[in-house]
Amino acid sequence: VCVDVCVGCDRWAALIDLIHLMFYPPCCDDDDDSSCPGTRDYNPKQMAIREKVFNTIISCFKRHGAETIDTPVFELKETLTGKYGEDSKLIYDLKDQGGELLSLRYDLTVPFARYLAMNKITNIKRYHIAKVYRRDNPAMTRGRYREFYQCDFDIAGQYDAMIPDAECLKIVYEILHELDLGDFRIKVNDRRILDGMFAVCGVPDDKFRTICSTVDKLDKMSWEDVKKEMVNEKGLSEQAADQIGEYVIMCVVGGMDLAEHLLQDQKMSQSKQACAGLSDIKLLFSYLQLFQVTDKVVFDLSLARGLDYYTGVIYEAVLTQAGVASVTTEAQNGAPGSTEESVSVGSVAGGGRYDGLVGMFDPKGRKVPCVGVSIGIERIFSIMEQKAEVSAEKVRTTEVQVMVASAQKNLLEERLKLTAELWNAGIKAEVMYKKNPKLLSQLQHCEESGIPLVAILGEQELKDGVVKLRVVATREEVSHTVDIHTAPHLRTI
Repeated sequence: VCVDVCVGCDRWAALIDLIHLMFYPPCCDDDDDSSCPGTRDYNPKQMAIREKVFNTIISCFKRHGAETIDTPVFELKETLTGKYGEDSKLIYDLKDQGGELLSLRYDLTVPFARYLAMNKITNIKRYHIAKVYRRDNPAMTRGRYREFYQCDFDIAGQYDAMIPDAECLKIVYEILHELDLGDFRIKVNDRRILDGMFAVCGVPDDKFRTICSTVDKLDKMSWEDVKKEMVNEKGLSEQAADQIGEYVIMCVVGGMDLAEHLLQDQKMSQSKQACAGLSDIKLLFSYLQLFQVTDKVVFDLSLARGLDYYTGVIYEAVLTQAGVASVTTEAQNGAPGSTEESVSVGSVAGGGRYDGLVGMFDPKGRKVPCVGVSIGIERIFSIMEQKAEVSAEKVRTTEVQVMVASAQKNLLEERLKLTAELWNAGIKAEVMYKKNPKLLSQLQHCEESGIPLVAILGEQELKDGVVKLRVVATREEVSHTVDIHTAPHLRTI
């Protein structure tokens, strides 16, 4: 293939574009449900499932005392720049007609920090559910989208150590338990422990974040591949990589005992950062015991979470394959020799402490300590949809309580009057949009839509001042004496 290379300010652009297209063709995923790659359309059944999941999550957030906020879908580009490390390349850039450089929000955390700084808020417990955008190669089958929802819960304010952090983990535990997605575990680590570990292993300061990003891939790559990336691509010495491997491989999971063991480690004890993080991990697990969630929480040294703004405790919840043993008591107590290990099938929540982020937006650099968690809602939706497909139970897409039907012709006015009275009484009701529908068609609609009750009007019933109520599932009928103009009494339905 011949490509014209024009001499100018960007003479290699055509060649670069061609090579890029050869190795990274335009994304076209067979599982895309809309015309735009990386996005989806949702049908009523899918939306009903999503609403159920949202209600469960919001109920949990409110149970823990959170209030909600909202922020714009786009921010000034400078607001988002430099906050996400290597993932910054995935930010969608925009340019408005006034010339400002804008970007679609990458997550809900950075806009939240900007909101706190602009409004001089020093303490708040908030949740935020909204769409975010990533300029990523979409892979719908793996739950990777360009547009997707995040469900965030955050606690901002100066509080005693690890109490808010423990509540965030308790919230993840409650949500995953209530959604009944299967076995799960919540991995916990601390960025200070990672930084201290990197320091004592000989990682240069300027490589901390990039090496951290590579270590975070251990849930998707083997240690050998991770080591190759650190050495061959990131320029880390092989000796330093091997020392990191001794920690992240030999001490993968544990609890308070593992933290105590590492505090006594000759190398780790040389780092004040690592010791501070390990002490907080011990304190965190003591609170988690009081919250009765330690059966699912493990201290995992391989957990890194690559975002630049994390400063302390970090965590991630993963689902585990059915039939694989859950986290054992021995592993919980920090025994390095535990043989039973859960197999991860995907992250469904993540978060951590970010005490320095708000100060980046404050003119005087005033910091507001923050900790939060984000629920990976799209993966959860996929699992719930799969469960609904294999289940014999029908998913109701409406909440209609009663169908107003007629047994004879020429009763449209009476049906509409009764329907209006039911609506006015706060009852969810529906009527067919035909003047003379067949009774069988009306009953079939109820069965297909899952409407539990039918209010049947007939000429004789109207003369007697009676409405027949039929339970669709059992076909049991009862007569209810009522004046059509005093139908609010049908609240007893």
